[in-house]
Amino acid sequence: MASTFKTPAQLGWFGRAFEWAPPWVGGLIVLAAAVAVGVVLHGLAAALVRRLLRSRDEFWGRLVARTRHPTRLAFALAAVIVASPLAPFTRGQAHLLRQALFIGIILLIGWAVLVALDIGAALYMRRFREEAPDSLVARKHLTQVRVLRRAASVLIVLLTIALALMTIPGVRQWGVTLLATGGAAGIILGLSLQPLLSNLLAGVQLATTQPVRIDDQVVVEGEWGTVEEITSTYIVVRIWDERRLVLPLTYFLQKPFQNWTRQSTQLLGTAMLYVDYAVPVQAVRDKLAEILKGSPLWDGRVSAVQVTDLRERTVEIRCLVSAADAGKLFDLRCLVREQMVGFLQSRYPHALPRVRLDVSPVGIEPVAGPDGRSGGEAAGNGAAEGPHA
Repeated sequence: MASTFKTPAQLGWFGRAFEWAPPWVGGLIVLAAAVAVGVVLHGLAAALVRRLLRSRDEFWGRLVARTRHPTRLAFALAAVIVASPLAPFTRGQAHLLRQALFIGIILLIGWAVLVALDIGAALYMRRFREEAPDSLVARKHLTQVRVLRRAASVLIVLLTIALALMTIPGVRQWGVTLLATGGAAGIILGLSLQPLLSNLLAGVQLATTQPVRIDDQVVVEGEWGTVEEITSTYIVVRIWDERRLVLPLTYFLQKPFQNWTRQSTQLLGTAMLYVDYAVPVQAVRDKLAEILKGSPLWDGRVSAVQVTDLRERTVEIRCLVSAADAGKLFDLRCLVREQMVGFLQSRYPHALPRVRLDVSPVGIEPVAGPDGRSGGEAAGNGAAEGPHA
């Protein structure tokens, strides 16, 4: 490219047309005209491609839109390269233009690789339907593609910037010296990049092992939420009250957490009842079956009523139910509690928790116990005494 640039005197009539202005002004006018021509040609080519793809599905239209900006830059760079011999630049200005074009080509290649990576990921994900009723497979591949794509994007951007800077002699020498030395500068650089590199490696490991995926329902730091976003360095969990919990990728590889949708979205849940000993358990069991049959929230898998504990004043009854996902399960448990309370209030009010107090009638002596003490004495210092006239 070095021999393609000419001085204003070598351009003949074209160079004499810009004798009224400094060389760099005429050169900028030529380059601006070249960029305008390149943009116009790009617009015509893009319109032709859109017309040819009009009969295709919407995906191809979005594909053309994704490549619009890098292809426009490619047309502009090509036009500048073609028109550069006509620009009346001095030798030093021509050298700067060559350097700028070289950097622009490197940036264009890096941008094109990023777009190609994005298009490849989109083509791969076309085979899966995330909105399907059982989207575990789709979410698995979506998580892998997103995490690996972002990790690759970071590496491509770093490599592109490094190659662009290496074209500048001063920066290239500094970079080679910095990478070659093993002194304090290298140690500081390694320590500063440690969080970034550790999260990048954690992202690759997370994408391959998949302990958590997009739209998984998890419990982290005592909060229940849904995995909303997985980036190359952190994960965003949308909590049930619309807050966002942001955690580094390494958290999900180093600390325990609950994943409610690891293998399936189906879950079991309980609604606990605390009632009096006079409760008819079979009536409660029949009522639960009636509630579940009339509710679309129940998935028909599990229904059980069990007495799980006996306490001093109450009986603990567990109503075990199942649902297709965590949201339906929460609503179903609330429905069971609400209707069970109403059922006991209307049909068996005596089965609700009560506090019993045995009071001796006035004028009747307490019956002595086997040891000769009265009932009140045998009960100890904490026994309650009845009212006196």
